[in-house]
Amino acid sequence: MAFDYDLFVIGGGSAGVRAARIAAGEHGAKVALAEEYRMGGTCVIRGCVPKKLMVFASSFPGEVADAQAYGWDAQIGAFNWGQFRSQLDAELDRLERAYRNNAGRAGVEIFDCRATLAGPHEVRLADGCEFTAKHILIATGGRPVVPEKWREAGCMTSNEVFLMDRLPKSILIVGGGYIASEFACIFNGLGVKTTQFYRGAQILRGFDEEARGHIANEMQDNGIDLHLGTDIMEMERRDSGTWVKATTGHDGTYEAVLFATGRRPNTDGLGLEELGLELGPNGAIPVDRYSQSRIPSIYAVGDVTDRANLTPVAIREGHAFADTVFGGTPTYFDHGLIPTAIFTQPEFGTVGLSEEEARAQGPVDVYSTAFRPMRSLFAGRNARALMKLIVCRKTDKVLGCHIVAEHSGEMIQLAGVAVAMGATKADFDRTLAVHPTMAEELVTMRTPTRSYGD
Repeated sequence: MAFDYDLFVIGGGSAGVRAARIAAGEHGAKVALAEEYRMGGTCVIRGCVPKKLMVFASSFPGEVADAQAYGWDAQIGAFNWGQFRSQLDAELDRLERAYRNNAGRAGVEIFDCRATLAGPHEVRLADGCEFTAKHILIATGGRPVVPEKWREAGCMTSNEVFLMDRLPKSILIVGGGYIASEFACIFNGLGVKTTQFYRGAQILRGFDEEARGHIANEMQDNGIDLHLGTDIMEMERRDSGTWVKATTGHDGTYEAVLFATGRRPNTDGLGLEELGLELGPNGAIPVDRYSQSRIPSIYAVGDVTDRANLTPVAIREGHAFADTVFGGTPTYFDHGLIPTAIFTQPEFGTVGLSEEEARAQGPVDVYSTAFRPMRSLFAGRNARALMKLIVCRKTDKVLGCHIVAEHSGEMIQLAGVAVAMGATKADFDRTLAVHPTMAEELVTMRTPTRSYGD
């Protein structure tokens, strides 16, 4: 059978564009891509990139306060959301053009249209056009969801944050994951009165418990009104804002409410179930380690598979797919060791096992230290950094590294190289300290803080 394309990609985000570019530009495949909204996907348009720019914006009041402590006659005025929003929109437009141009230069044909599946090898566009493809890659990402009970209450999600006409004076953020915690820090830094509700016992579930507690304490010290074990009982719009009744009695009225309580893969209406492909409980597409679904011609990468919902992971999955299917080199991404950073204030960088995960696997030594960094100490701030290594007692291998400190995202990228290479604690110990830095603590901890197992 002759196909119109070797590959048809549905979704123009990080995963889809990378797969399309590699398949077309490096492996010579005839590739088409359909995107119904904007090229760049969640990360570029409504996720990592605009969020990180908001993190930068929200950090300047603290920077100016530190400058004053260091002797500078520095002052900061009011934050101009309109100016920031204008420059943000321009930057996202630039990045979208770059994504589109890079795909085009690689030979990818782009359709600005919604695409669905009409068969194992058939794609139907919303304008009525139909195409055939030997392989179809679904890279439609995910979306934030608001609990059904509150969907008519006029609440925001992370998608709408970047489209606000103005900053609210007060905000309630519901959720305890990294998105909720990051936006709590962002709004607090921008001068918004910020409250955060999380129904669990501690924010950042799934991460190292000591690090989670450290971050929560720092957030509260920085002025965020964090309420753990707290959920919403009632909510209604009033002239003065949104009134919220909490399970713990912390009732209040907020100018804005942002839900960051979960995300769902974008598989609704794609036609997968009509083809007999059973989706996961949350709508995710089940795939094997080569990103192939149970329908041999259909693959999926990125957040739509709900494996590890991070942009660098999606990019690696997309690249591996293209190399496997069109490059003749079976390749898969190992999800077992993923360095990542959470851009709370302070930041949290982590790679490998948490203390709790490592303890469940065998005897471990834990090296941990918390201290006041030189820069903030001199400025009179009480901020504390945390450095932590988890070490297998039998092999001396470093199983995990966790850093809570300013710029920990930069530090964990480099620490991740060592951990991925299988570095031992002895390797860390014989590495000379760079002084004076925060990161030198990673190579100067000599005595375990605590040990577990035989």
